Amino acid sequence: MTELSDLPLRDDLKGRKPYGAPQLQVSVALNVNENTHRIPEPAALDIVGRLAAAVLEVNRYPDREFVELRTALAKYLGHNISKEQVWAANGSNEVLQHIFQAFGGPGRSSLSFTPTYSMYSLIAEGTGTKYLGIPRGDRYELTEDLVSGAILQHRPDIVLLCSPNNPTGTPLDLGVIEAAYEAVASYGGILVVDEAYAEFAHETSETALLLLSDRPNLLVSRTMSKAFAFAGARVGYLAADPAVIDALRLVRLPYHLSAFTQAAALGALAHATELLANVDDIRFQRDRIVLELQDMGLDPFRTDSNFVLFGGLEDSHRVWQELLDQDVLIRDMGIPGTLRVTAGTASETTSFLNALRAILGG
Repeated sequence: MTELSDLPLRDDLKGRKPYGAPQLQVSVALNVNENTHRIPEPAALDIVGRLAAAVLEVNRYPDREFVELRTALAKYLGHNISKEQVWAANGSNEVLQHIFQAFGGPGRSSLSFTPTYSMYSLIAEGTGTKYLGIPRGDRYELTEDLVSGAILQHRPDIVLLCSPNNPTGTPLDLGVIEAAYEAVASYGGILVVDEAYAEFAHETSETALLLLSDRPNLLVSRTMSKAFAFAGARVGYLAADPAVIDALRLVRLPYHLSAFTQAAALGALAHATELLANVDDIRFQRDRIVLELQDMGLDPFRTDSNFVLFGGLEDSHRVWQELLDQDVLIRDMGIPGTLRVTAGTASETTSFLNALRAILGG
């Protein structure tokens, strides 16, 4: 039987492993930052109806420009964003891949601030783009000086800022984004602000969308996977200058968004208020986790996302395994002394906290 090592694989891909968190059958799964609340039945029924209608036309290619979906996404985002400024793909990872295909590639470089979303480096590698990871500051925070200094020193073609950051949850001040853009614009680079968890922020009005006007090299990426509880549908999108959208058209595959994806996303956006109704409860559970972890003597980091990274563990992998032994799955990110947990439903959160408290001896 042929082994991977027997194939004429690209040299830079040899020895690599594909992205993936453990997928285990457990009662409480809080390891991949999913929205643990199901879609409300009225929204689900409408989406099913739209999918059924799409089946009747599935002999034809879908709208290549997905104009109706871009219009609906622009309306949802607000801030005077037009459909000409919106792009979408099969999850925000494909959006990021389009960006790297258009603005990265061999002989070009990208930069982000680590620890951060691991797909940045993987997409960079997959597109032949050099990747630089610059360590974050104390408690994983970023400052204007740290960010602008690194950008001006290395002059990367693509800079990625995760806001709030994954896996640390760290919020990002608009002043830091402005400083990053000023540095990038000084030599013609691209700045991507990844707002996958924006709807969970304490101050949702503090968004990079406010900075889009007159900043043609600023791209703001989002997803429907998290706040919309749409992880299985794979819908990501971004807002940027119309010229950026034209650039992404050059690298996308023809008809890359299926008729079913477009129909499902339109149904979800039509019920945005209902789908986002659970966000407040998720925020509450996140803040509850922070308080109870502190009560246990642990060290949760500042978070604006639907998850909490916490430290203060002598043997984090042992704690992870003992939680798994109790049918609770959270994430070991490989950061010494820390683990990350998604804010679940009230009962899931309670199960995690009770199990952890028992492991730590009360």
